[in-house]
Amino acid sequence: MKKTYKIDVDCANCANKMEVAANETAGVKQATVNFMTLKMIVEFEDGADPKTVMPEVLANCKKVEDDCEIFL
Repeated sequence: MKKTYKIDVDCANCANKMEVAANETAGVKQATVNFMTLKMIVEFEDGADPKTVMPEVLANCKKVEDDCEIFL
């Protein structure tokens, strides 16, 4: 399952850090962050619940970029 989320991030480097952090989150098969459109596309692993996984993605992203935001 793929879902698209609106994000708030200040620079392309920060977006890259968010992408890496999201991809390291359990339950995420692949995450792509597009700084130009301010969107994150997340493909979830089979059986993963997006409502459970996305708060973890946000927490991991905030560890590397504390002023980022993902609108769930």
